[in-house]
Amino acid sequence: MTTLRILIVEDDELFRLGLCVRLQAEGLEVVGEAVDGEIAVELTNQHLPNVVLLDVGLPGIGGVEACRKIKEQHPEIPVLVLTSHSQKPLIERLIAAGASGYCLKGIEAELLILALRSVAAGASWWDRIGTAEIRLAMTSSPTFLLATNEVLTNPLTQREQEILALIATGKTNQEIAEKLYIATGTVRVHVHAILQKLDVRDRTQAAILAIHKGLVAAELLVNP
Repeated sequence: MTTLRILIVEDDELFRLGLCVRLQAEGLEVVGEAVDGEIAVELTNQHLPNVVLLDVGLPGIGGVEACRKIKEQHPEIPVLVLTSHSQKPLIERLIAAGASGYCLKGIEAELLILALRSVAAGASWWDRIGTAEIRLAMTSSPTFLLATNEVLTNPLTQREQEILALIATGKTNQEIAEKLYIATGTVRVHVHAILQKLDVRDRTQAAILAIHKGLVAAELLVNP
């Protein structure tokens, strides 16, 4: 699997150091460290990382604005937010700023690594609490519903829909990888993201939900 190049944006020195040590121990490359939003934007321009791991509570322009600026200049670079907050207004702002997802601080290291690999592969990763907040917003805020209609109607990316369709036809990860000309490890990352987003335990449940909820285009199921 290709080594991921990560830019860490975190103003807490000890926490940032811990992140660097753990990510490097897992084979990820930390290409830069930023302590505020302005430096985050500068280092993104300089290093062009595969993923920006971004704290929200930053000095200066702040994490949400930094995310927005990064995505304006480099829409292809995913931003994964790492925060201790999960309020609905924050989630709304993160979606609007173009974040690929967020994790709560305290997440298990293995899940954080998987989240980074997921967003790097083109998927998104929203903490379960965040998902619950989004679902609640559907029934309580028509404005939020309109602003995030695509996210709420079908949380899966186009690639995830393709993979889910192949899962529904009984394809293994290896067969899916060969069909889509991607690595088996990338398929595993997408499958985990699918299960996480749909809040199901296994591939069978995901396939059933895909068919019943219409999460996969019919043509993909007919001609996977």
